[in-house]
Amino acid sequence: MTNGGAVQERRSAAPVIAPARPRKLAKVPFVELADGRLQGVVSSGSDVERVYVSSITAGDHGLSCNTNNNRPCGGLSGGSRACNHLRALADAAVAQYGLARVARYLKVTLPEDSEDLWAGLHTTTAPNRAAEVFSGFLRHLAYLEVPPTTDPLPELQWFPAAGVVR
Repeated sequence: MTNGGAVQERRSAAPVIAPARPRKLAKVPFVELADGRLQGVVSSGSDVERVYVSSITAGDHGLSCNTNNNRPCGGLSGGSRACNHLRALADAAVAQYGLARVARYLKVTLPEDSEDLWAGLHTTTAPNRAAEVFSGFLRHLAYLEVPPTTDPLPELQWFPAAGVVR
């Protein structure tokens, strides 16, 4: 099939958009713009069994950071000043999606000629969303164990095939 000169194939996988620039997956293995938040999982620098589930909400720029055991991050000072986990998450998001896309998603107005996402954030405290974000991370990890195939995945069958559904 063609669409505007581009060839499209039917497949069970979504196209992957190349990252804006390479990023280190060991520090931030999971980052996404979803559910009205920049959210992800950040590795602990001191304990290999601990990760931090961090998020920044779009619009009000609410910050949230908790461990995978649902304990609050000690570095999130007063809930409105970013800890190192949130800074690492934002850096990974900018590397993955580009500054313009992340700023647009979070509804950030950056100062003229600024390359710093934090310059446009006016942070507040956000509700704890660690369970939702960590659950999404675990769901994504489960797909790493699925053998490569071009066959449709049953749990994704509710997505429409290529083209318009009538």
